[in-house]
This record gives sequence, structure tokens and C-alpha cells, in this order.
Amino acid sequence: MSLFQRAHDILAAKTNKALDAAEKPDEMLDLSYEQMLDQLTKVRQALVTIVASRKRIELQELQLQHSVAHLQDQAKAALSQGNEALAREALSRKAAAQAQIDGMEPQHQQLTEEEQKMEQTLQALQDRVNTFRTQKETLKAQYTAASAISSVNESVAGISNTLGDSGAALQRAQDKIATMQARAGALDELLQSGVLEDVGGDTDDIQKELDEAGTAADVDTELAALKAQIGPGSTPPELTSG
Repeated sequence: MSLFQRAHDILAAKTNKALDAAEKPDEMLDLSYEQMLDQLTKVRQALVTIVASRKRIELQELQLQHSVAHLQDQAKAALSQGNEALAREALSRKAAAQAQIDGMEPQHQQLTEEEQKMEQTLQALQDRVNTFRTQKETLKAQYTAASAISSVNESVAGISNTLGDSGAALQRAQDKIATMQARAGALDELLQSGVLEDVGGDTDDIQKELDEAGTAADVDTELAALKAQIGPGSTPPELTSG
């Protein structure tokens, strides 16, 4: 395959794909129906032409038949008057008229047959048009419904994506709130236990007094224990400096 042929095939394929994407079934059905109606109109016009030709021949035949009858009467009248030459002329014209009638008969028969065939063709085409019209409306309704369903599904898919994004945002917000609540709970627990105050190293006056009172009580208790061990008569040793 030549390079030109390959390029031509690729272009044709892309063109067909683009046309297929742009094609709307309802519009194509209407177009096909209009084309069938045009064909039906042409067949009717052809039938009218055939019928008109047949009637024209029949009219000519009728006129010639009248001429034949009239010439026959003229021949009789001329012969009764003893004018044989005139009678002969009338009969000669009668023969010519009859020959025309005989020549028209095959044409008349042919037109009659063509008319019958055309009537059958017209009826068959009319039936096809009627059937296609019913199918067309059914298919158009199906296409409209399918388009509506497709549009709804696309909308639902869009909503689902949006809900998915929203769900992720909600989850992130919940996680952040939970983290903040946990941190707040931890801080509250530390504040209640006094750990945060100890870390700072700063205590108020009341706490200092409480601490000093606790220390003095511990000293007094330990001093009483020592006195009990030494006894009342012992001399206490002197404290050495630093």
C-alpha cells in the first residue's frame, strides 16, 4: 500500500468518525423519511403522466371511431345516390382511420400495463413509507429517552464526583476537629494536674506557703524521731559549719 493510499484511508476513517459523532439519529430518520416522500411524489407524478397518456390515446381512438362510423354512413349515402366514386373515397378514409385505431391499440395496451405496474409500485412504496413513519417515531422516542437517561446519568456521575470530593473535605475537617479536641483535652488535663504550672517554674504565694508548711511538718516529725532515739539525758552535739 502506497503512502498516499494510507494517508487517504486514515483521513477517510477520521472523517467517518467525525461524521458519526456529529450524526443525530432523529435528524437522520427525518431526512430519510423526507427522501422517501420525495420518491413517493415522483412515482405519483409518473403514474399521472402514464394515465394522462392512456386517456389521450383513448380520446383519439374515440374520435377516430366516430370518424369511421361517420365515413361509413357517408359511403352508404353516396352509393345510394349512385356516386360510387364518392362512396369509394369515404371508404378509403374510413380504412385509414381504422388503421390509425389499430396502430394505437398496442400503445394503449402498453400504457395500461405500465399503469398497473406503477400502481403496484406506488402501493408498495406507500406501505413502506407508512411502516417507516411508524418505526421512525418509535425510534425517535427511544432516542429521546436514551438521551435523557444519558444526560441524567452524566449528571449523577458529576454529583457523585462532587460528593466524593465533599466527603474527603468533610473527613479532613473531622480529622482536624478531632485533633484539636484531643489537644484541648490534653491541655485541660495538664492544667488540672498542675504540670503546666510546674514546667513554668512560677508558683503563687499560697502555693509557696503550702509547700513550706509541708516541709516544716516533715522536719518536726523527723526531729521528734531523733529525740526518741537519743533519749532525754544526752547532750546534743554541736553542728559543724558548712
